[in-house]
Amino acid sequence: MAQAHERALVFGTTAEAYDAARPSYPDALVDTVLAYAGGAGPGALRAVEIGAGTGKATAVFGGRGLPVLAVEPDPRMAEVLRRKLDSLPHVEIEVSRFEQWQPGARRFDLAYAAQAWHWLDRETRRDRIFDALAPGGAVALFWNLLGIVDPVVHRDLTAFDTAYGSGLLRVTGLASDFAGEIESTEENGWAGWEFGADVRFTDQRSVRLRNGVTRRSADSWLAAVATYSGVQIMEPERRAEFLAELRSCLDAHGGFLDIAWFTDLFVARRVPVEAGA
Repeated sequence: MAQAHERALVFGTTAEAYDAARPSYPDALVDTVLAYAGGAGPGALRAVEIGAGTGKATAVFGGRGLPVLAVEPDPRMAEVLRRKLDSLPHVEIEVSRFEQWQPGARRFDLAYAAQAWHWLDRETRRDRIFDALAPGGAVALFWNLLGIVDPVVHRDLTAFDTAYGSGLLRVTGLASDFAGEIESTEENGWAGWEFGADVRFTDQRSVRLRNGVTRRSADSWLAAVATYSGVQIMEPERRAEFLAELRSCLDAHGGFLDIAWFTDLFVARRVPVEAGA
């Protein structure tokens, strides 16, 4: 767990680059989560965000007028988010690991994590999110995933990913592989598998949002790749070599990458009355 925590904090070493290169989240995601969470409107809900980072998801939820308490373990990432607060008057920041954060008497109608749930301690994360939620409160866990449209390009990039052990294809697969709905297995680590047997959470759903295809230049895509944890932890020379190999690959295929963008979402609801009460 300590190793995973240290790896999670590597993003802060390039916080500005992370914020510039990583994508936001689609309006359809916010609509889906808020409709599920209920309430008379965004202002009627109180949310806690787990692992807010530089505020990619904070901006789209806070931009709807949702009061958000953003919990972020890395002060460097939190500082980038803090600069956005003039346009996000309903957002507060607390710098803490979620495993150490104390909600006190506060309870939330919505707890969400964008691209962050997998970094938390598996032994305690469901307990902690349960404790943070008001009875009937909603949890929403979501990830942006990228699908490479051209199977030849995907094959070539897979070879580099395997050779360097970058973990690149954990979030970048072949677009056609996303044609179906979300599969929930222990092997793929989908949240539905983890929550499925937990009687404290009900009304569990998995949703795949298809956000269309975009063409990314080599520069744009490589800037994002450079912020992935598996790339950041490489030795500098090996990282430079890896990124150069990827650029050569893209240059050989026209200097761009056509990417289908997906957002996978898991939602569940804390039981209105605690099990056994």
